[in-house]
Amino acid sequence: MSDYFNETHEQVRQTARKFIETHVRPHIDDWEEAAEFPREIYKLAGDAGLLGIGFPETLGGIGEGDIFMKIAVSEELMRSTSGGFVASIGSLDIGLPPVAKWAKQGIREQIVPPVLRGDKIAALAVTEPGGGSDVANLKTRAVKDGDHYIVNGSKTFITSGIRADHYTVAVRTGGEGHGGISLLLIDKGTPGFTTGNKLRKMGWWASDTAELFFEDCRVPADRLIGAENAGFIAIMSNFLAERLSLSIMAYMTAQIAYEAALDYTRQRQAFGRPVAGFQVTRHKLVDMATQIDIAREYTYRCAALMQAGKNPIKQVAMAKNFAVDVCEKVTREAVQLFGGMGYMRESVVERLYRDAKILSIGGGTTEIMKELIAKQIRL
Repeated sequence: MSDYFNETHEQVRQTARKFIETHVRPHIDDWEEAAEFPREIYKLAGDAGLLGIGFPETLGGIGEGDIFMKIAVSEELMRSTSGGFVASIGSLDIGLPPVAKWAKQGIREQIVPPVLRGDKIAALAVTEPGGGSDVANLKTRAVKDGDHYIVNGSKTFITSGIRADHYTVAVRTGGEGHGGISLLLIDKGTPGFTTGNKLRKMGWWASDTAELFFEDCRVPADRLIGAENAGFIAIMSNFLAERLSLSIMAYMTAQIAYEAALDYTRQRQAFGRPVAGFQVTRHKLVDMATQIDIAREYTYRCAALMQAGKNPIKQVAMAKNFAVDVCEKVTREAVQLFGGMGYMRESVVERLYRDAKILSIGGGTTEIMKELIAKQIRL
């Protein structure tokens, strides 16, 4: 029913849908249990043109500025039923934009095209142990030494942390606070850079998540992304798109859980009739459908503002919080409607319920979003 999408968007949506149906859905349960998926899936996604959306054509992308094309693809990727899969296959969307926008031209041309083809994997490394959402106080330090930076510190909860080839790493090159932060592009295999064991998580099982360690790691100075001590601005500009993506993940997680519950309650018999025949069930399903539609449409409105060149910090924070709240409520109700089967690993709503929780943490917690909103309305 939305009028935000055109024929081209729908064609791209169909491509993404076919990719998920052919290469992902038949295997996703096994990949979840294995806590990883084959690396060649990145290449298949690249071949299908799904990784290049939002990046300049000069670097091998599909083109910048069409946010609704990205939304169409993101919605279909979530049809994999695995938020972890989507997070890992999409780690380039948070790791690569600073490189594409602000890295030196030679570095951009060397790094970006192979990632968009699916030959290489990019990740973003900002979060630190004990740091969480407090980005301005990160501790990993990079000290200039001739034509290199010497990096010491650690990162945690890094998506694609084990298998990435290139890491956009937030480091402290100056004094305390946001004004002393820079971004460095650090490659896997750089001496002094190691990854820890794969982290075991409550949800997003198919996502490769790890700790990173830097011990006297020497990084060439030309790997500085943008100006020295200007990294915080780049990180913040990245957050707007990331939070919009998390809103999409939230309402799509809810949508899939709702559809599963709708189908199950139509088939499941209790006391001589389908569970959907009871008024309490119908009303639950109506409330679920209503809240999902509102979350989706408000997210679309935020995307339209971004497409128009606005900077809707407040609105996107509101969209994320609202969509996440809807997601947690809908997935909980879906498990309840499934009854005992909803508690079983073989049930898709069990996975969706676990996956939902991270969305109120990633990209800035619900509490941080409320503080951003409070500042925007001058409370």
